[in-house]
Amino acid sequence: MNASSPAMDWTTLVSADALSARLGDPALRIVDARFVLAGADPGAGERAWRESHLPGASYVHLDRDLSDHRKPDSDGRHPMPDATEFRTVLERLGIAPAHQVVVYDAGDGAMAAARFWWLLRLFGHRRVAVLDGGFARWTALGLPLDTGAPIVAATQYPGTFDATQVADAQDVGTALRKRPGSLLDARAPERFRGDIEPLDARAGHIPGARNRPYADNLEGGVFRDRAALRAQFLALLGDTPADESLLSCGSGVTACHNLLAMEHAGLHGARVYAGSWSGWISDPSRPTALGPD
Repeated sequence: MNASSPAMDWTTLVSADALSARLGDPALRIVDARFVLAGADPGAGERAWRESHLPGASYVHLDRDLSDHRKPDSDGRHPMPDATEFRTVLERLGIAPAHQVVVYDAGDGAMAAARFWWLLRLFGHRRVAVLDGGFARWTALGLPLDTGAPIVAATQYPGTFDATQVADAQDVGTALRKRPGSLLDARAPERFRGDIEPLDARAGHIPGARNRPYADNLEGGVFRDRAALRAQFLALLGDTPADESLLSCGSGVTACHNLLAMEHAGLHGARVYAGSWSGWISDPSRPTALGPD
């Protein structure tokens, strides 16, 4: 890259065209987070990465690198990793605090690019963005691909998670007593209503939550523009300030997609309930609801 090129400063989304113009920049780290949920082969995303990926992209696995399944059921189906182990992941990927990081998945950002984006932000890393449209958009544009595993220099990352930006079940209960509707659930409407439940032991939703399917953030395979996202979230939140809202889903993964959309729209400070629905129902004494919000 030309030494006079402006520094990259992508913090929510980045287009395929913008990223392609900076391939090979030593200040850039690209991460592939492709993963297939819903009972499919958990190794499919990693195999897809080995077959073809963006030039220089390393791989992170939702279950192995972005979750800690040794934790109790109260932490949900995808418990957050410990800070020490996540730090090791970052160092293996060659990510240091000064790097611009771009993460992508197969297409919509929900499996599991937004999850990695959220975890890295919790670590205090500001310059991290999701590739808008993911691998599908990149390949549709005929942009370069690679098949070899990248060689990256190991780094040291001195960060830790900011626990104040993560909500727990007690926070959810307090928020909903104060402001019903302040919790937005990212699951599909039929799961939110409890019509079906393919993944968790009980169907339904947390009483007082509102449904904001993460798919509503998208149009034509990419995120809606900032103005549209802002208007939609403000209409849902009503008199709840963005920084007093909480976000959930089934296990704390797709909730990050709503956080990404809100941050991109200039609605800052929402917190993810990390345990989400799967963590909530681990305690049978907690109330649940069926039907629409």
